[in-house]
Amino acid sequence: MGEPIAVLALRRKRDEISGTIAHYERLLREAQHDLAHVNASLRLFEATGEAADLPPYVDLNRVLRRGETTKICMDAITAEGPLDTRQLALRVIRAKGLSESDKVLAQTVALRVVQTLRMRARRYKVVCTTKKKGVCVWRLPMPGERPRLLFEPDECDADSSR
Repeated sequence: MGEPIAVLALRRKRDEISGTIAHYERLLREAQHDLAHVNASLRLFEATGEAADLPPYVDLNRVLRRGETTKICMDAITAEGPLDTRQLALRVIRAKGLSESDKVLAQTVALRVVQTLRMRARRYKVVCTTKKKGVCVWRLPMPGERPRLLFEPDECDADSSR
């Protein structure tokens, strides 16, 4: 014999309610998305033109000249010895007089540092020795040392947001 009618009816009702909830959750996400766009537009129209009214966006290509990140990082590694990606990003931020408390800026600069130093590593100018708390520790190569060309995925990672 099959299952009781009550059990079948309850399962059908459960599926109907869960489908309705999923539908309303999708509508809620769409409404939140629309609200965010309306708020952003409203901020633009309410802006007085003062710098404090506009959100701070940094175009690193305008802030850092070509080769400047490399120079700052290489000078820091030469002067201070092995440094990790976060420490180097902080040196770049300080050198340019940017906000040290801005987490988004710090992560963006850290990614730029990783890109820069990986290119230097391909030219055997710097070595990623180990990982410390999820980021590379960079140092100058020893005399006669030939660093590896390619990074192991688990050895040097661009994830510096932790």
